Amino acid sequence: MSKYGNSSTYDTLKNNKLAPSKRFGQNFLVNRHTAEAIVRAGNVRPTDIIMEVGVGLGALTVPLAGAAHHVYGFEIDSGIIRFHEEEGDLPANVTLIHQDILAADFTEVAARCGGKLKIMANLPYSISNPFIFKLIDNASLIESATIMLQKEVAERLMAEPSTKAYGVPTVLLASRATVKKMMTLGPGEFHPRPKIDSVVVTIDFTAKRDAFPEYDFQLFKQIVRTTFNQRRKTILNTLAGAAVLTDAVEDKSAAKEICQLAIAEAHLSPQARPETLTVVDFIALTGELGLRLG
Repeated sequence: MSKYGNSSTYDTLKNNKLAPSKRFGQNFLVNRHTAEAIVRAGNVRPTDIIMEVGVGLGALTVPLAGAAHHVYGFEIDSGIIRFHEEEGDLPANVTLIHQDILAADFTEVAARCGGKLKIMANLPYSISNPFIFKLIDNASLIESATIMLQKEVAERLMAEPSTKAYGVPTVLLASRATVKKMMTLGPGEFHPRPKIDSVVVTIDFTAKRDAFPEYDFQLFKQIVRTTFNQRRKTILNTLAGAAVLTDAVEDKSAAKEICQLAIAEAHLSPQARPETLTVVDFIALTGELGLRLG
């Protein structure tokens, strides 16, 4: 039975006593041509081993398997796993893995795939943000990720400084990768229909590997998160009282002085607010603070 089209997807789910899970935020892709376009957007090659997140009824899995050498499909829903095992409907070069992707060890997955990960995903809206942060933390293991996101999340990832959408995920991801919008998908592309548009983006983790001078990424993350948590305050006022400084320097006036010197040496204004700083600015500030915290 074809699983493409809203009615076919509905029938397949109903006949197999399945239903879109609100808990897992499932919205099944229903258009075969759209699935094929997403595979093309991911630049999938015949030699690629793909890590797919969210197999669902296989709408994306099947064209992926036709284009790639092998697909490891991660699926959290045991009912979906059982359905595919009973139907035997997926190509032979697909390996299903019943696991929450947020709990997956990317080092182990990369070893299984024999190299850097190439990821394709129709992400449930509910895990978009934690999944993006997982990609950032595992950037060294990833070649690229082509993923469907709710429009608002995609816009945050591509936001420019001094805009409302510019924030922690924007800066952290920009330090590790470049993001390119590939296509917009309306609610009619899914069952059930979401209330908002989705956007397919490709995140290239190879482009930024040698783009910046060496810096302490853990300190960088602390600085970015700390400043954006109080984005209306100046970077001087926020950082001078931040744990990253006060834990290292007991004297508050000394902490503020260290902060002032680091900001000046990074060629930034102490009155600047975080949304005005570029990723290069944050990296420069990280380097200067790192020198002084030793």
